[in-house]
Amino acid sequence: MGTSEFDWNPATVWETVAEEIPGAPAQVHGDRTFSWAEFDGRANGLAAALLDADASNDDRVALYLRNSPEYMEVQHAAFKIGIPAVNTNYRYRDEELRYLFDDADVTSVVFHGSFTERLESIRRASPRLRRFFHVDDGTDPCPEWAVPYEEAAASGEGAVRSPWGRGGDDLFLLYTGGTTGLPKGVMWRVEDMLRQINDVAELSFDLDGDAHSSIRAAVNGPGPAHVSCSPMMHGSGWFGAAIAMHQGGSVGSLVQPNLDAGELLDLIDRLGVASLTIAGEVFAHKILATLDERPGRWDSTSVRHVLTSGGMLSEASKRALLEHWPHASILDGFSSSEGFGMGWSVATRGNVPPTGRFTPGANLRVLDPAGRPVAPGSGVVGKLVVTNRLPLGYYKDPGKTERTFPVVDGVRSAIPGDHALVLEDGAIQLMGRDSLCINSGGEKIFTEEVEGVILDHDAVADVLVAGIPDPKWGQVVAAIVSLEPGRSLGADDVVSHVKARLADYKAPKVVVFVDVVPRGPNGKADYGTARDLAEAHRRPAS
Repeated sequence: MGTSEFDWNPATVWETVAEEIPGAPAQVHGDRTFSWAEFDGRANGLAAALLDADASNDDRVALYLRNSPEYMEVQHAAFKIGIPAVNTNYRYRDEELRYLFDDADVTSVVFHGSFTERLESIRRASPRLRRFFHVDDGTDPCPEWAVPYEEAAASGEGAVRSPWGRGGDDLFLLYTGGTTGLPKGVMWRVEDMLRQINDVAELSFDLDGDAHSSIRAAVNGPGPAHVSCSPMMHGSGWFGAAIAMHQGGSVGSLVQPNLDAGELLDLIDRLGVASLTIAGEVFAHKILATLDERPGRWDSTSVRHVLTSGGMLSEASKRALLEHWPHASILDGFSSSEGFGMGWSVATRGNVPPTGRFTPGANLRVLDPAGRPVAPGSGVVGKLVVTNRLPLGYYKDPGKTERTFPVVDGVRSAIPGDHALVLEDGAIQLMGRDSLCINSGGEKIFTEEVEGVILDHDAVADVLVAGIPDPKWGQVVAAIVSLEPGRSLGADDVVSHVKARLADYKAPKVVVFVDVVPRGPNGKADYGTARDLAEAHRRPAS
């Protein structure tokens, strides 16, 4: 049973919204617009198609999709029938896909046509896979072993329920690759996940009362329009879209597979977009370049909230965006798959906080190695500990679950591995993660601290910092740097810039300049590739 008298499930929210505002837009993609009634009806169709004779509550459906209306339709269908949807990184190769599908026990796959060839090469190697739904994206046609998605979406006749029902205890499964290692599935109860969204987004659902009555009271008309530029296959992109939909809003998705800033800005004006999710510096630079090239072309006064994810956004980029969008706020939300709402940083025109500095959430503590709270201004680097509503753990990994979710002072907690300083005013300054900590000559160096300093140089467009092996020091700091167009910078300049702000031992001993810093499509750092670049193109700096 859930923690409230009434079990809450996102499907209940979206079905009720569809009843309240059936004709309002729910999904927009290019020239396709689906109303809330159509969104709910199409999800019913897929849900019915998933409930074949072999269906069970152990089924899993993989979302092998780029951002599109089908993404949230499939998620809605999964919520309806009480099975987890599995977010799938569409950049994975054969071995990675096989691992994910096997680890998640995937039984059905909804995929874009452009992924047909890769899916064909692995589908027989995963014995549980038995249903495939092809989404036409204008590339490869539907293979004989799959069902056209549109056929499935049209097959529903009214509300669909599974024999085993649904409720607040159903599983929401979020696979995350983190910054290193194989992807791992973080398990949330759907009611706990919904309560976190309600708290973080300050929605007005009464989660201890009747679901339908509460939703009707909270959603009394069409809500705001949102665009997730970040891929929905990652948590930040998905949650940005889900929050808008929980308000009865609409979600716009971009047609081009890679960010086309012109398409985004056109969509903002067309829909009157109130919020968008972008992936750090990579996306900000594309948007700024397009705005600067065509001043006055777009209105964009509707934009109120810009959510960033996947990487830090520099103070310079924030200031530049706020010059174009003076009515907006830029929100760096500090969260992880293991704990939402750990902290936030809000930038407005004329008030841009330093990079990496956050206001801690109410359920966040910073503890020193002895388990004591870190005193503000002490200079002690502590580990972040999160309480309140937490995931159940990692799917099929009890050992990692026990390590990440220990009991601290009698309270079940999450320790994702992040480190921070507590500043005199109570704010926290992020330092980095355990897995990314560099040990150079016995000194601990946190990558995010060094990245933040380098990123503040006005010639630097993006940067990643990683540790690479060294016979003398054990590890040394390496910086992978891309520059702003038309700017030049030497390795010694980078080193001097860091030494002016940090202890000498934290300065990079290797600096590699690249056109594009390695990141995933959501802006998340690819530290493995960064280390490979540093070792392959080692360029010592003085």
